[in-house]
Amino acid sequence: MDEMIEEVLELKKKLNAVILVHNYQRPEMYKIADYVGDSLGLARNAAKSNADIILFCGVRFMAETAKILCPEKTVLLPNLEAGCSLADMADVKKLKEMKEKHPDAAVVCYINTTAEIKAMSDVCCTSMNTEKIISKLPNNKIIFLPDKNMGKFIAKKVDKEMIIWDGYCKIHNDLTIEMVNEMLERFPNAKLISHPECRPEVLEKSDCITGTGGMAKFARESDAEEFIIATECGMTEKLNEDIPEKKFLSFCNVCPYMKCTTMELVLEALKEKKHKIEIPEDIRIKAKKAIDKMVETR
Repeated sequence: MDEMIEEVLELKKKLNAVILVHNYQRPEMYKIADYVGDSLGLARNAAKSNADIILFCGVRFMAETAKILCPEKTVLLPNLEAGCSLADMADVKKLKEMKEKHPDAAVVCYINTTAEIKAMSDVCCTSMNTEKIISKLPNNKIIFLPDKNMGKFIAKKVDKEMIIWDGYCKIHNDLTIEMVNEMLERFPNAKLISHPECRPEVLEKSDCITGTGGMAKFARESDAEEFIIATECGMTEKLNEDIPEKKFLSFCNVCPYMKCTTMELVLEALKEKKHKIEIPEDIRIKAKKAIDKMVETR
């Protein structure tokens, strides 16, 4: 593995490539990354990159976001099977019907959506900035898609009429309150940090509700020594690596899409410049407007 990592790093330098790695990826991917983070951080780093090639260790919608923001660059996804079950739950036909039914509503799409859905939206968002983005919109009615758990969570925090799509992330939705209660009984001193894609009853039990970008911040600032992390278990590996003086516990909830990128596939993608992400220009332009609003929101 070490030899392969060295080869990737050398090839990356030779090709003037940048490698962006999501928090949920395999731990060895952190060693080749120019940036490791959440969806918003990855989007911002893609936008400001001076590299000729952007290689995305994540899932397809993330690589699409990079291509939307950087059309002149070559964007590679090592494994084209790296999809997203949540993104697949949002379809163009149904969104078109919903927009026709609610013409006065602003469409806010979670970043976990395809380029086509983003192109039909007014603004994109991530788990870290959804409340801020929705609050700043002039519209009183919001169509939010595709995650129903996040939509319900945000609906309690904003003074808007929320029309919520009936979608969910299987990894987060499969975490039941029974599983959480059992873990809390085993570790009574632990704080529960949950991703907003979790079920409402899990969120109600949580000490902190935040995207992956906010989990480390809460843990560092907390007096607690143990934390239960309610999200994809790869995040726990990252937290244990970044904050070794504290203990992070997780459930065995592995996202097969996030874990299907391997070092072998990264090396192959760089060598052959294969699995290029391409987006029709008319869709790219429309989607970029929604993403630009997200990236610019502070």
